[in-house]
Amino acid sequence: MAQKFKIKKGDLVQVISGASAERGGDRGKQGKVLKVFPETNRVLVEGINRVTKHTKAGQSERGTRTGGIEHVEAPIHISNVAVVDPETKKPTRVGYRIDTVERDGRQRTVRIRVAKASGKDL
Repeated sequence: MAQKFKIKKGDLVQVISGASAERGGDRGKQGKVLKVFPETNRVLVEGINRVTKHTKAGQSERGTRTGGIEHVEAPIHISNVAVVDPETKKPTRVGYRIDTVERDGRQRTVRIRVAKASGKDL
C-alpha cells in the first residue's frame, strides 16, 4: 500500500539536503512539484536534479532526425525536499488537522503548518 505524502503535485518545495549551489548541487533551490511517485518515494521538481540524457538518433514519420543530448529533470527522494511556506518563503513542516465546515456540518482534512508560529492553512 502506498504512503500518504504531505507533498502534493503543484506544491512549491525547497531542496534541504545534498551539495550546495556553490559546489554544483541543488540545496537551497526552490521549484514546483511536477509529479509524485509514491511507489518509490520520489518527486519530480521543476528545475531541480537536472541530468544529461543522451538519446539515440532516429527518424520520425516526417523524416526529421531526432536524438542528441538533452537536459531533463530526474526524480529526487521525498525526504530531501520540504514544502515552502507561502508567507515567509522558507521551508516548513506540514501537519494535518480535521476541520468542520459550518454550512453542512461535514468534516474535511486540512493541511496546516506545524513548525511556524502562525499555524495558518496552506
